[in-house]
Amino acid sequence: MAAPMISSLEFPFPDVPAPGAVTRVAPGVYWLRMALPFALDHINLWLLEDSVDGAPGWTLVDCGLANDATRAAWTQIIETVIGRTPVRRLIVTHYHPDHAGLASWLRTRFQCEFWMTQGEYLTAHAVFNDAAGYSAEEALAFYKANGLSAEHDAELLARGNFYRRMVDALPRGYRRLIDGQTLTINGQPWQVVVGQGHAPEHVSLWSSSLGVCISGDMLLPKISTNVSVWTIEPEADPLRLFLQSIPRYRQMPAETLILPSHGLPFRGAHLRVDALEQHHAERLADMEAALRNASEPLAAAALLETLFRRKLDLHQTTFAMGEAVAHLHHLFYAGRLTRRVGSDGVLRYAVA
Repeated sequence: MAAPMISSLEFPFPDVPAPGAVTRVAPGVYWLRMALPFALDHINLWLLEDSVDGAPGWTLVDCGLANDATRAAWTQIIETVIGRTPVRRLIVTHYHPDHAGLASWLRTRFQCEFWMTQGEYLTAHAVFNDAAGYSAEEALAFYKANGLSAEHDAELLARGNFYRRMVDALPRGYRRLIDGQTLTINGQPWQVVVGQGHAPEHVSLWSSSLGVCISGDMLLPKISTNVSVWTIEPEADPLRLFLQSIPRYRQMPAETLILPSHGLPFRGAHLRVDALEQHHAERLADMEAALRNASEPLAAAALLETLFRRKLDLHQTTFAMGEAVAHLHHLFYAGRLTRRVGSDGVLRYAVA
């Protein structure tokens, strides 16, 4: 029998789980949601039944921020859902604070194994400790070199280590996840799918037998994944890595239920990959057109409105700067742009 055709994204679970409650989305797979204090105001987390030799257990996927509200929400989930059933392991898809924030708290509470890719684990420690080019001062220098005005200087420096305020110190030790690895969870094989561009070694988990993929931030139903250049690797081309990563979701059956970190669970991964590729092609064309129509070379900061077309707060501006540089780098490495550093130390681009 041929696989069903999917002509548009399908959302089989339109109702968001209530606070402290879960929604079953597949056999042994449960959806819960935690609040975030940002414009993107939530994160989806996942509970997987994980019985071993008939003994019940759980695997947790992602954590939420390290704040009192998220701890309270987890406490309610523990009381109403997890109970006294042991948690065998905690899997964190990538180092970003909404995913890794409470890793130490949960691991200590449950005395469970902690699983992460090496790139994400080491990056989390570097960011937490202001190491390897992740300090506020180096971030500010990077933004200024790409044209961000001085009006943001004081606020960026005062913000300090934003990551450390949202993440407990990560565990000193972990179990390593590697691309292509298979984890057995509740007797079912789950394949580790590592993607790049959004984070160094972002993990998705695919169960072909259940027809489910926990996609993390790599494949979201409505918004485009942030793809940014950061201070630690200022000459990077993360958009190339992202666009090379997302076709892997086309290798999954079209009817696979995608469990994203933001938005609703959906079917239609192939269509969503098509849409993301088209989105970035359009944004690249928009930036190239803006530079072609400009009377002089432009820095990344001057192109934020071309990419985002809305007013941005400081938190959004830092992500937007990284993404603008990522698109400029992608065009530059493709030979479509030239660039030079001006006498003011700012890097500007022009059409080749």
